[in-house]
Amino acid sequence: MNPRFPRSLHRFACLLVPLLTTILTAAPASLAERESVYYPMLTLPIPKDIVLEAGAIQILPGQRLAVSTRLGDIYLVDGAFGNPPDHVRFTRFASGLHEVLGLWSSGDGWIYATQRGEVTRLRDTDGDGRADVVETVADGWGIGGDYHEYAFGSKPDRDGNIWVALCLTGSFTSENLFRGWALRITPDGRVIPTTSGLRSPGGIATNSVGDMFYTDNQGPWNGTCWLKPLKPGGFVGHPGGFKWYAQATNLGAAPKEPVSGSRIAVERTRIPEFLPPAIAFPYNKLGQSASGIANDFTGGKFGPFTNQLFVGDQTWSLVMRVFLEQVNGVYQGACFPFREGFASGCLSLEMAADGSLFVGGTDRGWGARGGQPFALQRLLWSGKTPFEIHEMRVRPDGFELTFTEPLDPVTAGNPASYQFENYTYIYQSSYGSPEVDKATPPIESATVGPDGRSVRLKVKLTPGHVHELKLPGVRSKSAEPLLHPVAYYWLNEIPER
Repeated sequence: MNPRFPRSLHRFACLLVPLLTTILTAAPASLAERESVYYPMLTLPIPKDIVLEAGAIQILPGQRLAVSTRLGDIYLVDGAFGNPPDHVRFTRFASGLHEVLGLWSSGDGWIYATQRGEVTRLRDTDGDGRADVVETVADGWGIGGDYHEYAFGSKPDRDGNIWVALCLTGSFTSENLFRGWALRITPDGRVIPTTSGLRSPGGIATNSVGDMFYTDNQGPWNGTCWLKPLKPGGFVGHPGGFKWYAQATNLGAAPKEPVSGSRIAVERTRIPEFLPPAIAFPYNKLGQSASGIANDFTGGKFGPFTNQLFVGDQTWSLVMRVFLEQVNGVYQGACFPFREGFASGCLSLEMAADGSLFVGGTDRGWGARGGQPFALQRLLWSGKTPFEIHEMRVRPDGFELTFTEPLDPVTAGNPASYQFENYTYIYQSSYGSPEVDKATPPIESATVGPDGRSVRLKVKLTPGHVHELKLPGVRSKSAEPLLHPVAYYWLNEIPER
């Protein structure tokens, strides 16, 4: 002991250090740390000379990835399925393309890439790992020099068509042909104008039954970020591209102009072509920039959420989960937090057959919570099941919730365990909207089902509103709280029974 250090202080320090260690080690885990117990994340190392702002991802035979970049490259990635990913190798397959935001492989050697100005197919015929044949498949839309004229491409739909979701010019107007539209590209390269009203897509994909959806972002005529269905002849909200109905000879006249300052539920009654959004991602509650979409087709290899959708958010560097249902032929449903803590802004998502989710990230200069300029990461299921809301279905007098684990009937059957409010957004030509028309109807009853994994909540419903449900008091049979005790249900239709 230092002779200048008093013995009493020495004893105090000896007692204090273990105490501080105990306090620090007992600090509550962050949400990302708790999520990682169920869904650990692997980060693939990217060579220092590669800028991998991953605009799209495609799984290739032999556990190989094709990854495109916003700078116009396509890389083939070997070793991406390693755990840990210690032997990842990148090979540049193509370069000089224009911001590739869609990839698909037909399995016969061709890779299809959606660029800003066209859908292209590429092939390596001499086996050196580089594309040596590059062909235009379709280019029947306009493009200018505006930074915002993105083009997001899907995998083929049930009829073999690639859908292209075209951003508006400057995110406000449509200055070039079919900007603000979704087009279908047939296998023989025909371009079919299909759906108008898009504003700023961030991703496009089918759900488990093959219907097409895209994400749209907050802005003019979009009070928040949305997941919206795409159907032939439909209109999804932004009238900026109505001028191109004259060129869409397969469709009729343009729909009626929506009334700025109205509500979605009201304008649906005025505009027969209006396809209402299926999901609202409440702004600043569940992200700010909805992006790529992936469907869990793996039959349980990615956990208990088979056939549900996973949606990225670029700004908040996270992935959300979506449950969809159809009521009276109209899509609607609930979204939930799922996994945060990604290294960069989540832009592209791709589910692999082994039950892992690849996520490509970029901050794109906008910034992102993850902090890195770009990243390529792989999300796995650990085999442990989190206590979560599994599904949230609307009923004539409220909602029915199912859970991933058996419930504690006392807490789940107590209306005081829940908090409920609803609200909507102004449907307007100006940018975004606050939450408006708020109400807090009481939970009248909570009835646990005989299966011990479901609850019927009786509560007043309001079409055209987000129904925000918090469950702070609900516990599992083993006394665990929900990993994510909140759900956001966008309601279009109320079932009759």
